Amino acid sequence: MSLARLTWLLVTATCAVGAVLLFVAGYQGYGVLAIIIGLAASINIR
Repeated sequence: MSLARLTWLLVTATCAVGAVLLFVAGYQGYGVLAIIIGLAASINIR
């Protein structure tokens, strides 16, 4: 696995964890935004 792929995987995982924490804290709008950013980052994993 290349370093670039690993980095994008880390960004995607961070966004997923952040989204869960934001939803739990009651920030639904920011949680959705974190999911969208994670999806955009996941395009680069391939």
